Amino acid sequence: MVLANKEMVVYCFDTLLAHYNSEEAAPPAFDEGQHPLFVTWKKVVNGGEPRLRGCIGTLEACQLINGFRDYALTSALRDRRFPPIQAKELPYLECTVSILIAYETANNYLDWEVGKHGIIIEFVDDYNTRRSATYLPEVAAHEGWTMVEAIDSLIRKAGFSGPITESLRKRIKLTRYQSTLFTMHYSDYVSYVKATRGAVPSIAGANLGNQ
Repeated sequence: MVLANKEMVVYCFDTLLAHYNSEEAAPPAFDEGQHPLFVTWKKVVNGGEPRLRGCIGTLEACQLINGFRDYALTSALRDRRFPPIQAKELPYLECTVSILIAYETANNYLDWEVGKHGIIIEFVDDYNTRRSATYLPEVAAHEGWTMVEAIDSLIRKAGFSGPITESLRKRIKLTRYQSTLFTMHYSDYVSYVKATRGAVPSIAGANLGNQ
């Protein structure tokens, strides 16, 4: 089993900086493999609670190097819920990589544990439209949701705006999974780059390492 690690987060930061500099990112320092994965960017301002700035990934197994490269940029720049992350935000960012493991088909929509499982729901709504959505394992616990609250929120995330009934919930096919995570703040990334490459990350000549 492949575990999420520091080098994967470093590669996501490298990829985003390379984008701003119109360069190629340095080759990653982790082994290739195939797993479903997500990249999450959050912004920390004035020591407050990290706020989501983008989170996109794939529930299908993909090549890790290509996957982290693609989803580092997609989640930072093309998450439709947020404006694209700008270079000036870099010093305030933290990045989390998630590798998804242990997929299991649940017996019903309550056959999972908050804080342990991520969940994928699939259902056909009252208008015969097929819908699906997922939350990573940490989401429900972070939000303080019960299982039913998480399911109802996920139904909305799937784009269903009608009344949520018990019969609708019971039609859900639920897949549960687990994940391994690694999170790093930009300041830790800068320290890592200084220690391993003897340089400070910069964008278009502007030193971001001391901000």
